[in-house]
Amino acid sequence: MAKEKEINEEKEDVRTAGKIYHLSKRASDGKWQVKIASGRVLKLFDTKQQAMEYTKAMAENQDAGVLVHPSKGKNKGRFSSK
Repeated sequence: MAKEKEINEEKEDVRTAGKIYHLSKRASDGKWQVKIASGRVLKLFDTKQQAMEYTKAMAENQDAGVLVHPSKGKNKGRFSSK
């Protein structure tokens, strides 16, 4: 029983640890934006590729994860730099 509790606590720590950068396309001008969870836009890009390169580098430096939102609004995927 104690081992199960320890495993559950480790899983919870992984989910809540670190930042998550959000990558999405703005509807107003079609630019790709990198945001943090608070909603603050960090940087804008003309292409998704440029935004992905920047976001991956930031995630690796900050030991964070990235959540990619496609232009249609459905969650495309999540990856971590770990």
